[in-house]
Amino acid sequence: MLVLAVDGGGLSRPVCVKSCESSVDASAFAYWGVKMAIDLSMQVLVVDDYSTMIRIIRNLLKQIGFENIDDASDGSAALNKMRAKKYGLVISDWNMEPMTGYDLLREVRADPNLATTPFIMITAESKTENVIAAKKAGVNNYIVKPFNAATLKTKIDAVFPDMQDA
Repeated sequence: MLVLAVDGGGLSRPVCVKSCESSVDASAFAYWGVKMAIDLSMQVLVVDDYSTMIRIIRNLLKQIGFENIDDASDGSAALNKMRAKKYGLVISDWNMEPMTGYDLLREVRADPNLATTPFIMITAESKTENVIAAKKAGVNNYIVKPFNAATLKTKIDAVFPDMQDA
């Protein structure tokens, strides 16, 4: 839904409140020089071998406004899903068996059909060497547990800087 918001200077501009998909909404944003908000209807894949964590991340994503959330229990299951369906974002735990999130990230970046998929890594460990390894492997962002919806939203916004509301 597109609404007009008035900023502090009294100027109004269109703001995407939910999902803006029609060409009318896009042209309104283009006219006003505002970039569209993140597409909350994009497919998001949550990868974790702990079902409770999948449920927590799924609920946080719903709080943010995401609608299409899929999950996988490890890296190999995620890779199979990614090869069958296009995802706009992958959020993966690092520590999983048999394929870790780090190994999944490396496989994704090595596959030309998947290489540009935005990828956020989640881990309970904040070791500097892990963060550096993930960055070198091509992770878009990194979250250390525990975290809340605001942290997750901030990390997602940083992955899609050109799609945030101006």
